[in-house]
Amino acid sequence: MIVGLTGGIATGKSTFSAQLRAQGLPVIDADVLAREVVAPGTDGLAEIVDTFGAVYLTPNGELDRVRMGAAVFADESMREKLNAIIHPRVRAGMWAKAREITAGDARQIAILDVPLLMEGGTHTLVDVTVLVYASTAIQYERLIARNDLTYEQARARIEAQWPIDQKRDLADIVVDNAGGMDEVPRLAQALGEHLKALAQRGATAEGTFDKSVVERMTIR
Repeated sequence: MIVGLTGGIATGKSTFSAQLRAQGLPVIDADVLAREVVAPGTDGLAEIVDTFGAVYLTPNGELDRVRMGAAVFADESMREKLNAIIHPRVRAGMWAKAREITAGDARQIAILDVPLLMEGGTHTLVDVTVLVYASTAIQYERLIARNDLTYEQARARIEAQWPIDQKRDLADIVVDNAGGMDEVPRLAQALGEHLKALAQRGATAEGTFDKSVVERMTIR
């Protein structure tokens, strides 16, 4: 069973990802793969240089993430070009790892931790989509406090992703993370247990997963 885990910036997705991993569930982190596919010597980094110029390299030949991040948050067309370079490579790496984990057994769970799960269309390819949700107002509050940003800086980062309510409309399972950190272990435990039960219920004799067992729900 392939699970797509996503959220919005400052909704708490990374915290839930770590909690699920602590429960023994395999988590494939798209952010880690995104760094690997643009490491020095990769064709991903070469294509970035060809597209945007060597100005986005550090003196030691690595991608200058700070400079590139500032540029793409300010320029949507540039962000789309960068995503077109990185996303296909990350997606290929995720599926290879997921197939290795599940090995044709639908009772095995592989969780894809993907910040832009919906934006990149990967939500249409997984068996179950999970959204860690917090309202836009909470996103602003958390992001400004966490990263010491101005309102405009926070807005640029939040608006670089789909609105969180638009993602909620597409998710199979919504985890309401509006509360404090004290609530996270309980919510993550409930999510993990539900995913394990789904995998057992949806496993078929052919080794595939029957998506008809998935019902939309919110965990609070």
